[in-house]
Amino acid sequence: MSNINSDRPLSPHLQVYSWQLTMILSIIHRGSGIFLMMGTPVLVWWLYQIQAGAGSYQQAEEYLLHPLGRLLLLGWTFSIFYHLCNGIRHLFWDIGKGYEISTLYRSGAVVVVVSSLLTLATWLRAYGLI
Repeated sequence: MSNINSDRPLSPHLQVYSWQLTMILSIIHRGSGIFLMMGTPVLVWWLYQIQAGAGSYQQAEEYLLHPLGRLLLLGWTFSIFYHLCNGIRHLFWDIGKGYEISTLYRSGAVVVVVSSLLTLATWLRAYGLI
């Protein structure tokens, strides 16, 4: 028989840890990567519709301009900017910079703010408002 106490979990899980900004940002980074991967077939489909002709493109445009389509596009826009900004943050970590606790929290907040501002600017530009 094993000497392992059956009351203890075999490995830590999310209920054991207290949520922190760095933990949340890490989860969002992974999630945004998965979300971007799931959006790639939509991009390929859209590009195919462009080359298929005006009628096909108009049908694709109807889907993408539907409120659900716009919501997905907004999510993909934020995801690409978040993944980009957080990837730059990771590059600094790769060279050994930014590991101080205050810097981790500050750079995390900067990633969220810059990603949000870039998303907003992109959508405002797309609608011709800037």
